Amino acid sequence: MVKVALTIAGSDSGGGAGIQADLRTFAVHCVHGTSAVTCVTAQNTLGVTRVDALPVESVVAQMWAVVEDIGVQAAKTGMLLNQEIIAAVAEQVESLKIANLVVDPVMVSRTGAQLIDNSAIASMRDLLIPQAIIVTPNCYEAQILTGLEIHTLDAMQQAARSIYNQGAKAVLVKGGGMKGDLRGVDVWFDGQQMETLTTKAVDTNNTHGTGCTLSAAIAANLALSQDLFTAVESAKSYVTTALQHALNIGKGQGPVGHFFALCGEK
Repeated sequence: MVKVALTIAGSDSGGGAGIQADLRTFAVHCVHGTSAVTCVTAQNTLGVTRVDALPVESVVAQMWAVVEDIGVQAAKTGMLLNQEIIAAVAEQVESLKIANLVVDPVMVSRTGAQLIDNSAIASMRDLLIPQAIIVTPNCYEAQILTGLEIHTLDAMQQAARSIYNQGAKAVLVKGGGMKGDLRGVDVWFDGQQMETLTTKAVDTNNTHGTGCTLSAAIAANLALSQDLFTAVESAKSYVTTALQHALNIGKGQGPVGHFFALCGEK
């Protein structure tokens, strides 16, 4: 049987992140990708110039259309944008009994600007995170979710424990935005096991879509029946190789190279 994954996220007109990155990642993993679009962005390698939220009813209808007919073995959330969409998605995840939910709590832009307001953050924390099999915040998002200042490995571990206590079954605090030796170091916590996951840092400015790609790869691996920790390790390996084949396009920060296995060496 073909495995199916669902992405509930925003559209990136530049093709580097959002549902475009998620669907590419699903395809590479030989998982059929489905989508529920939450918002449409006008963006490129230089940044985002406009964001338009879809009506809540549209997001809900997309989720129902996919799950009721096709069914999904895993799902991930990305850019949910506002409190109304977050609350509706959380309600539908429960109503539709969507399992293996990966929550990528997209809250901060590439320039460090907060993308969602405090009421949306509260809904993310109280309604969606408790339904997640894993939450994958970067260090900035972990700071917002916990109120901690995160500059050290110890702080990353504290943040992982704090987010776990918000109800998620596991947490991966990502260190891609950390400085020095912590760059690329992630912290895993599932209530029992605290692990420091390290991969070789890739020297490239073209890193757009890494967070979306990682969470989509975790979801794809879960759809393929990998256990959660293995799904995370496999996803990290995939993202590292995709960074090694990142695309030097546009005038700013290009995306990772999702299809490196098909396109060969640069």
